[in-house]
Parts: sequence; structure tokens; C-alpha cells
Amino acid sequence: MPAKKTAKPAKDKPPMPSVSEVIDKMEAEHLNITPPGKKRGRPSSYTKEIADQMCELLSEGVPLREICRMEGMPYWRAVYRWMEADENLSAHIARAREIGYDAIAEECLLIADTPKFGQKQVMSDDGATTTVEDMLGHRKLQIETRLKLLAKWSPSKFGDRTTLAGDPDAPLQVNSEATALLEAAIKNMELKRQANV
Repeated sequence: MPAKKTAKPAKDKPPMPSVSEVIDKMEAEHLNITPPGKKRGRPSSYTKEIADQMCELLSEGVPLREICRMEGMPYWRAVYRWMEADENLSAHIARAREIGYDAIAEECLLIADTPKFGQKQVMSDDGATTTVEDMLGHRKLQIETRLKLLAKWSPSKFGDRTTLAGDPDAPLQVNSEATALLEAAIKNMELKRQANV
């Protein structure tokens, strides 16, 4: 005779919500309504000390994304939300970045002045030859990358300046001789066309 299955005792389960509670919860989620007394999202970790530390690192030329990857630092999106909420913080970060651009430019000089030695292997039919030499190509790439970024981040200070409009010291001038030559050429073409008709 097969053994009878005994019912397992029910564990303490929370009571089933009513249909109206489920509907209210779905509407609140759909309309993005926060129930009273509950805060949405993660609590903000903004403190003046963290903001000051971020500004200090930015003024040393460390990019914001790299700062946000450091332990104890907020996620980069949180920093942008803080900047939207606090114009004073936004101004401090902008000023720290401007100072950081100068630090990056000084770093270019350091890279240019400091040789960096590495191994270079050349493969031939006789075998591999290894030489130790200055890694000029790598250093050049580091400098060019920094200078191109600086030109994009702060074009007025680090960009190539091309003036298309006149400066107050050297205003643009129209060459009247060229204008007269152009007018004479047009008149000559009209006379030739009329003569051929």
C-alpha cells in the first residue's frame, strides 16, 4: 500500500494583498507617485568634504569619471545632479576644471622632457633582436592626445586660433583694385556677348 502524503505545515506567509491594494500600487508605480513617508532612490551622499576633495582632484587634472571610480566617491551621474541642484558647486567644479587644464598642459611638458625607455623587438630571418630605447612614439601619442582634448575642452585657451574677422588692431579691408578689376571683367563679358548676338 502506498504511503500517504502528509501535508507540510504552512510557513508564515504574508497575507495576500487585496485587489484594490494591487491596483493602487500599480497606478502609483505607473504615475511615478511615491507613497507618503517613503523616499525614492538611494539617499544622497553629498557632503562638502566630498565636493572639496573632487574639486581638488579636478584642479590637479584628474578627469571626473576617474575620480568617480575611486573608493568613497559618488557615481558620476550623482555629481551632475548635484551640479544641477547647486549653482555654487557647479561654479566650483568649472573653476577646478579650468585649473586642471593648466595642470594637464604642464604634464605635457613633463612627458616631453622625461625619456621613457622600453624594449623593442625586431624579428628577422636570423631571429629576434631586442633593443632598449626611448619610446618616442608613445610619448608623442600621450602629448598629442592631451593637447587635442585641451583644445576641445577649452578652445579659447588651447585651441588653434584662426581669425576670420578683423581685430580692432587689424581690421579687414576690401581691396578696391580687385573690385574694379572684377567690374571691368564683367563689363567686358557683357560687351562680347552683345557683339555676338
